[in-house]
Amino acid sequence: MRIRFLLLLYLLTCGLPMLVTMGAERHTPSRPSNIRRDKHRPATKKAIKATKRPAKGVRPKQDRKAKRQKIVVRRRVIKIVSKKGKTANRIPTKRLTRSRSLRGTVYYLASGHGGPDPGAIGRYGRFRLAEDEYAYDVTMRLSQLLKQQGATVYMMVRDPNDGVRNDAVLKLDNDEVSYSGQRIPLNQLARLNQTTSAVNRLYAKHKGAYQRLVTIHVDSRSRGEMIDVFFYHHENSAVGKRLANRIHKRFLANYRRYRPSRPYVGNVSTRSELYVVRKSLAPTVFIELGNIQNRQDQKRFLLASNRQALASWLAEGLMDDYRDQ
Repeated sequence: MRIRFLLLLYLLTCGLPMLVTMGAERHTPSRPSNIRRDKHRPATKKAIKATKRPAKGVRPKQDRKAKRQKIVVRRRVIKIVSKKGKTANRIPTKRLTRSRSLRGTVYYLASGHGGPDPGAIGRYGRFRLAEDEYAYDVTMRLSQLLKQQGATVYMMVRDPNDGVRNDAVLKLDNDEVSYSGQRIPLNQLARLNQTTSAVNRLYAKHKGAYQRLVTIHVDSRSRGEMIDVFFYHHENSAVGKRLANRIHKRFLANYRRYRPSRPYVGNVSTRSELYVVRKSLAPTVFIELGNIQNRQDQKRFLLASNRQALASWLAEGLMDDYRDQ
């Protein structure tokens, strides 16, 4: 017995393979790499099923308990891009300091059209651009600047619910009224007569004061024609001509300073046949801000900062005229 035990011990120490195992090893499958497991909780069939991609055209079910992402869409805000793909540059301008330099002056500001007549209509993509809305916005900005300098300002066209707006696309409406609050007629001659008659009545009231009428419009030409701001006056009005030239000179100076690479081609000319220019007692300048059909000119209206710059340059020109009279 002892000999057998020693023999068995010898065979074991020689490294012979064991013919019998104590039990089969458990097979543990590898965890899929695309499934994230919690450190303290094993993956379940439900978790594995959730990782599968949904069939094409089928939306995966969202967890109702998850917080919903709030998406804010600003209406009528558009990005203006130039031909080179860069965002359109703003017209630089300096802020006018508040003063009393225009104290005693009287200005009549008339934005073109309004009420039932929106004026020229341009298009920017799917948006409609109305002349009266942009002319009114620039006129409102000009009014604020002149009042800051101590001037008395009359808005000959007023909108009860639209002040200065910073949107790119200005909502088209027809609720504008005249200075006296009367409804603006659809007939063009009646509308023009309404404006000039009101100006002439106020002109008589302020007899002896420095008085000027500024009427602001947006022109409509062929889509491919780019124009600059230009000015009209009556051929027999030396004061109106001087007023137009002073503002024009200010635009020339600002273009040389801020846009040296782009020459300014706006000009001053006579348009005595224009009703407001012909019938108004106050020296008048008739201003066209650009072509509402042209993509490049539209940047002058769509950017609120550009509309503010237009108003600032107009105010500077009016201040030059009063100072140099």
